[in-house]
Amino acid sequence: MTKIKELTPRQGNVNVEGVITEVGEARTFNKFGRPLVVANAILKDDSGSVKLTLWNDDAGRYKAGDKIKVTNGYVGEFQGEKQLTSGKFGKIEKVGEGEIEENVDEKAEVSADDEELEDAPVAEVIEEEAEEPEGVEKIEEEEF
Repeated sequence: MTKIKELTPRQGNVNVEGVITEVGEARTFNKFGRPLVVANAILKDDSGSVKLTLWNDDAGRYKAGDKIKVTNGYVGEFQGEKQLTSGKFGKIEKVGEGEIEENVDEKAEVSADDEELEDAPVAEVIEEEAEEPEGVEKIEEEEF
Protein backbone atom coordinates (compact mmCIF):
# COMPACT_ATOMS: atom_id res chain seq x y z
CA MET A 1 0.00 0.00 0.00
CA THR A 2 1.18 3.48 -0.84
CA LYS A 3 0.87 6.23 1.78
CA ILE A 4 -1.03 9.36 0.70
CA LYS A 5 1.95 11.64 1.35
CA GLU A 6 3.97 9.56 -1.15
CA LEU A 7 1.54 10.15 -4.05
CA THR A 8 2.84 12.14 -7.00
CA PRO A 9 0.98 13.62 -9.99
CA ARG A 10 0.69 11.35 -13.06
CA GLN A 11 1.38 8.27 -10.92
CA GLY A 12 -0.49 5.15 -12.00
CA ASN A 13 -1.07 1.71 -10.52
CA VAL A 14 -1.64 3.26 -7.10
CA ASN A 15 -2.94 1.17 -4.19
CA VAL A 16 -4.10 3.30 -1.25
CA GLU A 17 -6.21 2.64 1.81
CA GLY A 18 -7.79 5.33 3.97
CA VAL A 19 -10.91 6.83 5.52
CA ILE A 20 -13.19 9.21 3.67
CA THR A 21 -13.54 12.28 5.89
CA GLU A 22 -15.98 14.20 3.71
CA VAL A 23 -17.93 13.81 0.48
CA GLY A 24 -19.11 16.75 -1.61
CA GLU A 25 -22.35 16.94 -3.51
CA ALA A 26 -22.54 14.87 -6.69
CA ARG A 27 -22.79 16.85 -9.95
CA THR A 28 -24.05 15.64 -13.32
CA PHE A 29 -22.75 16.89 -16.66
CA ASN A 30 -22.60 15.73 -20.27
CA LYS A 31 -19.40 14.78 -22.04
CA PHE A 32 -19.58 13.70 -25.67
CA GLY A 33 -23.37 13.41 -25.28
CA ARG A 34 -23.06 11.02 -22.35
CA PRO A 35 -24.22 11.96 -18.82
CA LEU A 36 -21.51 11.63 -16.16
CA VAL A 37 -21.74 12.03 -12.39
CA VAL A 38 -18.82 13.22 -10.28
CA ALA A 39 -18.29 14.01 -6.59
CA ASN A 40 -15.18 15.10 -4.75
CA ALA A 41 -14.23 13.57 -1.43
CA ILE A 42 -11.30 13.76 0.96
CA LEU A 43 -9.39 10.55 1.69
CA LYS A 44 -7.12 10.47 4.74
CA ASP A 45 -4.58 8.03 6.12
CA ASP A 46 -2.00 8.40 8.90
CA SER A 47 0.37 10.26 6.54
CA GLY A 48 -1.96 12.92 5.10
CA SER A 49 -5.01 13.54 2.94
CA VAL A 50 -5.81 13.85 -0.76
CA LYS A 51 -8.80 14.84 -2.86
CA LEU A 52 -10.53 11.71 -4.12
CA THR A 53 -12.62 12.02 -7.29
CA LEU A 54 -15.60 9.64 -7.34
CA TRP A 55 -17.17 8.93 -10.73
CA ASN A 56 -20.66 7.71 -11.69
CA ASP A 57 -21.90 4.93 -9.35
CA ASP A 58 -19.03 5.59 -6.92
CA ALA A 59 -20.23 9.19 -6.48
CA GLY A 60 -23.23 8.02 -4.45
CA ARG A 61 -21.77 4.83 -3.00
CA TYR A 62 -19.49 6.18 -0.26
CA LYS A 63 -19.97 8.44 2.76
CA ALA A 64 -17.82 10.10 5.40
CA GLY A 65 -16.48 7.45 7.76
CA ASP A 66 -16.14 4.71 5.13
CA LYS A 67 -12.75 3.01 5.08
CA ILE A 68 -11.90 2.28 1.45
CA LYS A 69 -9.19 0.74 -0.66
CA VAL A 70 -8.28 2.13 -4.09
CA THR A 71 -6.68 -0.52 -6.29
CA ASN A 72 -4.81 0.38 -9.49
CA GLY A 73 -5.77 4.05 -9.06
CA TYR A 74 -4.35 7.09 -10.78
CA VAL A 75 -3.10 10.39 -9.36
CA GLY A 76 -3.93 13.38 -11.52
CA GLU A 77 -3.41 17.06 -10.89
CA PHE A 78 -5.89 19.89 -11.29
CA GLN A 79 -4.97 23.52 -10.58
CA GLY A 80 -1.85 22.39 -8.71
CA GLU A 81 -3.74 19.98 -6.44
CA LYS A 82 -3.22 16.21 -6.45
CA GLN A 83 -6.38 14.18 -7.09
CA LEU A 84 -6.73 10.45 -6.68
CA THR A 85 -9.22 8.51 -8.81
CA SER A 86 -9.88 4.88 -9.70
CA GLY A 87 -9.37 5.82 -13.35
CA LYS A 88 -10.40 3.58 -16.23
CA PHE A 89 -8.76 0.41 -14.95
CA GLY A 90 -8.88 0.70 -11.17
CA LYS A 91 -11.51 0.08 -8.54
CA ILE A 92 -12.64 1.41 -5.18
CA GLU A 93 -14.04 -0.88 -2.53
CA LYS A 94 -15.28 -0.33 1.00
CA VAL A 95 -13.23 -2.35 3.48
CA GLY A 96 -14.83 -1.17 6.73
CA GLU A 97 -15.71 1.78 8.89
CA GLY A 98 -13.02 4.19 9.98
CA GLU A 99 -12.86 6.91 12.57
CA ILE A 100 -12.88 10.50 11.48
CA GLU A 101 -10.43 12.42 13.63
CA GLU A 102 -11.43 15.96 14.43
CA ASN A 103 -8.92 18.74 14.79
CA VAL A 104 -8.74 18.94 18.57
CA ASP A 105 -6.70 22.15 18.52
CA GLU A 106 -9.74 24.09 17.32
CA LYS A 107 -12.03 22.99 20.16
CA ALA A 108 -12.09 24.12 23.77
CA GLU A 109 -12.95 21.64 26.47
CA VAL A 110 -15.60 22.68 28.96
CA SER A 111 -16.30 20.60 32.02
CA ALA A 112 -19.92 19.92 32.98
CA ASP A 113 -18.88 20.57 36.61
CA ASP A 114 -18.21 24.26 35.94
CA GLU A 115 -21.75 25.44 36.78
CA GLU A 116 -20.45 28.59 38.49
CA LEU A 117 -18.74 29.61 35.24
CA GLU A 118 -21.86 29.09 33.14
CA ASP A 119 -23.05 32.73 33.20
CA ALA A 120 -19.68 34.40 33.76
CA PRO A 121 -18.25 36.64 31.04
CA VAL A 122 -15.40 34.99 29.12
CA ALA A 123 -12.76 37.37 30.54
CA GLU A 124 -13.71 36.37 34.11
CA VAL A 125 -13.62 32.67 33.22
CA ILE A 126 -10.15 33.02 31.74
CA GLU A 127 -8.89 34.93 34.79
CA GLU A 128 -10.36 32.34 37.18
CA GLU A 129 -8.83 29.41 35.34
CA ALA A 130 -5.43 30.92 34.52
CA GLU A 131 -2.63 30.80 37.04
CA GLU A 132 0.62 32.68 36.56
CA PRO A 133 3.72 30.47 36.61
CA GLU A 134 6.19 31.11 39.43
CA GLY A 135 8.48 34.04 38.79
CA VAL A 136 6.22 35.62 36.15
CA GLU A 137 4.56 38.96 36.84
CA LYS A 138 1.05 39.56 35.60
CA ILE A 139 0.89 42.56 33.25
CA GLU A 140 -2.36 44.52 33.33
CA GLU A 141 -3.94 45.44 29.99
CA GLU A 142 -3.67 49.12 29.08
CA GLU A 143 -6.64 51.03 27.70
CA PHE A 144 -6.05 52.57 24.30
